[in-house]
Amino acid sequence: MDDGIIGHGQTMKQIKRFLLRVAGAGSTVLITGETGTGKELVARAIHNNSPRAAHPMICVNCAAIPENLVESELFGYQKGAFTGAAATQKGKFSLAHQGTLFMDEIGEMSLCAQAKILRCMESNEIFPLGAARGTSVDVRVIAATNRDPEALVDQGIFRSDLYYRLNVAHIHLPPLRERKEDIPDLVAMGIDHLNRQMGRRIQAISDEALTSLVHYAWPGNVRELNNLLESAFIQCESRRIEFCDFPKTFVKKINYAAGSISSEKDRLVLALAHADWNKAKAARTLHWSRMRIYRSMKRYNIVTPGSMP
Repeated sequence: MDDGIIGHGQTMKQIKRFLLRVAGAGSTVLITGETGTGKELVARAIHNNSPRAAHPMICVNCAAIPENLVESELFGYQKGAFTGAAATQKGKFSLAHQGTLFMDEIGEMSLCAQAKILRCMESNEIFPLGAARGTSVDVRVIAATNRDPEALVDQGIFRSDLYYRLNVAHIHLPPLRERKEDIPDLVAMGIDHLNRQMGRRIQAISDEALTSLVHYAWPGNVRELNNLLESAFIQCESRRIEFCDFPKTFVKKINYAAGSISSEKDRLVLALAHADWNKAKAARTLHWSRMRIYRSMKRYNIVTPGSMP
């Protein structure tokens, strides 16, 4: 499954296995998780591994659609349907016919808009503005939100019937601070991507710089990490990213001091990463026994890269 999703911890391994089952099922999917955790990446992995992969995946940011344009954006309109409608225009549902419609931040839509989406999903039919009759569509809907959908239902700002319709397959993406063991791999992937994008030949990241990344809480998750690496690429003048290459705003936020890592999990992740996941070398670095390395890896659900079946 070549999906671009990086993560070898137990949680991400389970998510990847579930993705394959969901992809082939054809059911609606609800993806939850904080901003920047990779919800669109997961949606694309589902689409690309599904029977609909040969057809379009259309993405729509629900939070960016003004209320008075919801119907025309999602369902389209006929020529002359309103002032300025000089030609017939397809909506997102029609564009995604036989493919997938990814509705990001669906929790931001009004109750009225939610009702229209639910009707379309239940009937597999859309009514473009100005059309005399409905049009059948075959669309798989994948929705995402960075808010707690059950809390939104309890607050009366998200329809319970739409929630149940979307929540057939539910995928929750953990924040980066809960899977720091994946940071070295995410950094390596980011460096490789930026080298190709910028024509650079940066080969590595210093121990001090990597330590600072593991020490940080990452409120912006993977997106924030990728943006930070891009900033470091612009600043870096050698073939190795150093801590001093990070922007001053990041340096101030982390309040970094060498050797200040206090979390046992963080220290274990760093030792394994620096030892290229050689457990004996990591044990010597930490002055631990190899048995303690294995016990701690099991306790924190840390899995050696490449060990996923």
